[in-house]
Amino acid sequence: MSRSTPAPRRLTLALAATAVLASVAGVTAPPALATSAPVAGQATGRIFMVNPVQSSGDESLTDGKDADSAVPASAYTTVALRNLDASGGLSGRWAVVRSETGTPARSDTGDFRYTRGADQFEQVMAYFWVNEAQEYLQGLGFGSELRGANDRPQNVRLNQWGADNSFFTDKKDEIRFGKGGVDDAEDAEVIVHEYGHAVHEAQVPGFGSSEEAGSIGEAWGDYLAVSVGLAADAKYGWPRNTPEACVADWDSVGYTSTTPHCLRRIDSGKVYADKVGEVHADGEIWSQALYDIRRALGARTADRIIVNAQFSFAPDTSFTAAALTTVSTARAMYGDKAAAAVRTAFAARQIPGL
Repeated sequence: MSRSTPAPRRLTLALAATAVLASVAGVTAPPALATSAPVAGQATGRIFMVNPVQSSGDESLTDGKDADSAVPASAYTTVALRNLDASGGLSGRWAVVRSETGTPARSDTGDFRYTRGADQFEQVMAYFWVNEAQEYLQGLGFGSELRGANDRPQNVRLNQWGADNSFFTDKKDEIRFGKGGVDDAEDAEVIVHEYGHAVHEAQVPGFGSSEEAGSIGEAWGDYLAVSVGLAADAKYGWPRNTPEACVADWDSVGYTSTTPHCLRRIDSGKVYADKVGEVHADGEIWSQALYDIRRALGARTADRIIVNAQFSFAPDTSFTAAALTTVSTARAMYGDKAAAAVRTAFAARQIPGL
């Protein structure tokens, strides 16, 4: 994952005919749950329930060169594509999706049901999960009670980068998803991670201009990916059969031989003394602290504090400065007890000054 420039895939998650599911090994997807089923006249799309490894628990799944047969039909679900405009494409209130190497997904009837063998499937995944991430932030009060956090249409481009890497570029305010192995936009946690970078940029233009700030950015992307995935599982009743702290279980199958497959984890146990000067590795220190805050205060309270604090970060913030800002935000929002829990989480990471 990278904020603005591509990097080797092992270090970054920042990163063709249309088919319908009925053609996949002669089987069909399970019916959508009532909570995610669209209403009459609403656009529908087919997506992965976060990702196929996570929903199935099957660590033996592999990409199979984008073959539909490589993934069980039970990994898919049909969902409402909310907030679309009237253009007939995947363009709406919170996301605008474009494709450079594949046929753009368009429908006059609002039917966007594809499977992974079609380029359009990744486009639908990108639209749904960017919209879902912003709706999650809206549900926390950002954009109403609290300042909006990237509450605007987010430009997303699919497969324009001819390598297995994805990144957010502040120069064009655009998220770009790559291909190769498991195509990046097939994994919701990759999509939401990159959206996390866009959120940071909207909150603090130029954020990530130091190594520690960049590490915080990578950590936040990983943490947001897990948070949004967990919220979607709960909202829609989707199964989760891999550890919740494991990031990008599906995208990482080609890069990690150990199981569970995780590109990174938000429960690594790393402390400040484990810093190596690389933002993805060092980000696991910060993401562990965020995860501990979540477990201490609950998801909603923790995430309101975490996101609200980020508005006050400097572009080149240090771990110490950002941690102290988050403690102060917790106190202002919820009082001394919440502030103490936040301080304890950062102190456990041995961050100086805590």
